[in-house]
Amino acid sequence: MDSLVLKAEDKISSLSLSERLKAAAELMKLRITSFVTLTTMFGFICFTGKLTLDIIGPTLGVLLLSSGSAVINHYQERRTDALMKRTRNRPLPSGRVSPADALMLAIVLVVIGTTILYIDSGIIALGLGLLNLIWYNGIYTPLKKINPLAIIPGSIVGALPPMIGWVSAGGSLFDSQILILGFFFFIWQIPHFWLLLMIFGKDYQSAGFPTLTQIFSVDQLARITFIWIIATFVTSMLIPLFGVMKNNFIEFGMLAGGIWLTWNSLKLLKSEKENIWFMSAFKDINIYAILVVVLLTIDKLIV
Repeated sequence: MDSLVLKAEDKISSLSLSERLKAAAELMKLRITSFVTLTTMFGFICFTGKLTLDIIGPTLGVLLLSSGSAVINHYQERRTDALMKRTRNRPLPSGRVSPADALMLAIVLVVIGTTILYIDSGIIALGLGLLNLIWYNGIYTPLKKINPLAIIPGSIVGALPPMIGWVSAGGSLFDSQILILGFFFFIWQIPHFWLLLMIFGKDYQSAGFPTLTQIFSVDQLARITFIWIIATFVTSMLIPLFGVMKNNFIEFGMLAGGIWLTWNSLKLLKSEKENIWFMSAFKDINIYAILVVVLLTIDKLIV
């Protein structure tokens, strides 16, 4: 055991500065946290209708806080990550970063992020940010090890960032406009995850995670996921009913995007299933979520 520890320490100490920075970026899951940050900015703009320097504080605070949450998640799942092909080369299971260093990075990120959120955006924004961290790391992460439906309550973490942006800009947490926007991101996250499950289901099973692929056949799960994709589209079309939009052309753009998403997702209903179709549907639903954000932002800033 001592020799393994020494080898790991030697491996870590041999990393160059650029390799350490790359490992830190991986721990912070910058692709995911960047989207979280984007939806925070989106919530801010949806309330103010303009882009000002005031957006910097909540954006930076959420970026750091969500990055700290991501590092904690790496620490929590370091052993199961080592069992999956998709994740075994992550910084902790590969030995590029020690668990102690990861925890230290997480603490620094969370402390700075919460401080910025509190000073710049107030106690409600801070409360939502901490709720997101607790929900993701304290509830969803442990729950997904024991329940294959954990993603449903876990999807709350996708709904909260735009709400943080909204209240940071001065909006009410209980305004119907931000509630429907948060609900859209909540619904979107469920098929987003289940498509990943159909791509990497065997990997999750090998790590001991309970998955819906153990309950449903691939055909059944594909049909269920298709229904949730349609639900994502329908939810997006409810947004104009709450007065979030002003321009009919923007609404038409969302409708056209939803029809495109539905048409492309029909491949999930075919009798023969191929991984490339699941990957394509995964990309499509993420593109649609970005499209909704972009169109609504244009509506607020330009129209």
